[in-house]
Amino acid sequence: MYFLGIDFGTSGARSCVIDAEGAIVVEDKRDFGALDDYERAGIWREALWDLVASLPPPIRTQLSDIALDGTSGTILACDEELSPRHPPLLYNDDRAVEEAALIAKTATPGHPAAAVTSGLAKILWLKKRLGLTGARLYLNQADWLSGLLTGRVGMTDYHNALKMGLDLDALKWPDWVEYLADVDYLPVPIAPGARLATVSRPRARYLGINPGCMVHAGTTDSIAAFLAAGVTRSGDAVTSLGSTLVLKLLSDTPVESTGHGVYSHWFGNRWLAGGASNAGGAVLRQFFDDRQLAALSESIDPALASPLNYVPLPKPGERFPVNDPQLSPRLTPRPLDDAEFLHGLLESLARIEARGYGLLAELGATPVGRVNTAGGGARNPVWTRIRERLLGVPVARAAHTEAAYGAALLARDGLRLFDPIYP
Repeated sequence: MYFLGIDFGTSGARSCVIDAEGAIVVEDKRDFGALDDYERAGIWREALWDLVASLPPPIRTQLSDIALDGTSGTILACDEELSPRHPPLLYNDDRAVEEAALIAKTATPGHPAAAVTSGLAKILWLKKRLGLTGARLYLNQADWLSGLLTGRVGMTDYHNALKMGLDLDALKWPDWVEYLADVDYLPVPIAPGARLATVSRPRARYLGINPGCMVHAGTTDSIAAFLAAGVTRSGDAVTSLGSTLVLKLLSDTPVESTGHGVYSHWFGNRWLAGGASNAGGAVLRQFFDDRQLAALSESIDPALASPLNYVPLPKPGERFPVNDPQLSPRLTPRPLDDAEFLHGLLESLARIEARGYGLLAELGATPVGRVNTAGGGARNPVWTRIRERLLGVPVARAAHTEAAYGAALLARDGLRLFDPIYP
């Protein structure tokens, strides 16, 4: 019996199959490369089919459960056959300025749906342009991918639903969302890990997998990375160092602040507090490849503070720890020595992380006591030591750093990941 998790990130998709004991059986990935807006959804669909169909036959025929994660706030407008009616709007798309302002006037104060990059803001923007007959359903990326597998449409998980306007107390769409968006066009929120349906028979035959394979409600990519790290104590946190910088802190109390891009996710009887910065590895990639990053890092003394203070954004606009769509990158002055330049970039990214965890505590979250690291940046020991110096708490690489592993755990354990009382 095997369990499959698939992670859809910004630049590619990864799969991970585990057995009942949690041991990794096989992993795979597909890189998207540079994508035109109009081909993006098609590439996602092809990557999903390819990752499943490429599994060894003995695994495919014994595949028991599947769960997927996707980038939070990435929205697709679809017809009832799940065909996109508009190119997907990605997690960092900030065109819905007027719509976000309308949400801010109507929503519960501080709700993350009021952010210009929220899922609900994108839905309102799309509805205005597509009209009443342009689309029948607005889905998050993970919802859409899961629907392709099951053939059933119209469900989302609490984690992806948050930026669509989910009421975290009632765990349903509040009246103000219905007023703004009409919930008939929105998916039904259910708990992440809950059973959706088995893979549709035509799809199971096409992919050559067990026809009884169950698909579970998914989660966001950053929460999947959190699950992969195996964190269980309040005050423990996971920083995902991928294309962007994402902080998740297991807290006894929820916190939120639209002005800082802070929000809390449902996590059983506790909360995942955090935020996502637009800064991250994408900025490093503008200047260095993997080989250069590794070589230059060896010349950096992580015990010494860099005097360089950058705003390491790939383009204007920041979400956390300050929510400012107009914030401009600052990547000068650039020293002649590339190692000094990299040191300044790594230190500036670490300052954002430190400010983020400090802000969560100021807002009332459980103070951070330990940080696990996921994503590609977790492989850089020099960056780890810089971050540990600025954070003032132990920082280590998570035992499992890939979000696909967390999605596989979600497939195996379902709701028990969040509260052991669930069957």
